Amino acid sequence: MPVRVLIADDHPMFRYGLTAAIGAAPEIELVGEASDGAELLTLTGTTKPDVVITDLAMPGTDGVTAIRRIRDDHPEVAVLVLTMHEDDDALFGAIRAGAHGYLLKGADSDDIVRAVLTVARGDVVYGTSVAKRIMDFFTGAHRDHATTVFPTLTGREREILELVAAGLKNHEIARRLVLSEKTIRNNVAAILTKLQVSDRAAAVARARDAGLGHAGPPAR
Repeated sequence: MPVRVLIADDHPMFRYGLTAAIGAAPEIELVGEASDGAELLTLTGTTKPDVVITDLAMPGTDGVTAIRRIRDDHPEVAVLVLTMHEDDDALFGAIRAGAHGYLLKGADSDDIVRAVLTVARGDVVYGTSVAKRIMDFFTGAHRDHATTVFPTLTGREREILELVAAGLKNHEIARRLVLSEKTIRNNVAAILTKLQVSDRAAAVARARDAGLGHAGPPAR
């Protein structure tokens, strides 16, 4: 049986081109098109696709939120991101949300078809430049990644944000870094201001969407 595919992108001409690119593959059956995140969520429930191909920047419900909802409500559906966004925030946000694959727009039709078939089998697939970025992240560029993602933070603030994202409380961070709890509170307040978020939970969400904090607090 062909792999049932639902696509989502807010640009009609891109959807048209993508439909033509994958529609010619006998292994794929296109079951629907969505122009925004809310429509994607609705069609995922009604068309029962095997694979969703989605952009990240869409009106209303953004792609990362839609991916998270799809993975929560329809865990059997594989999600392949096809986007022009290659920044670390977008990449690690999509991976954290549960995307099985991440390709950049510009990938040729054969690559997209192979990616669809790969994620439909339960495997993961990333474009070459995306895979390199992931490898750099997990082979020691973690702190460089944090610097790139949150360039306005000082080194100390990034270290504290990492620990906050890992779930540590202020007194635990103070003990780990051998600082006063007041110093930690002041740094957390500065972090919230620089990240333009209203509370600690929002800062944690930003940090984790960027890939920080998942491996637990760094050893000292």
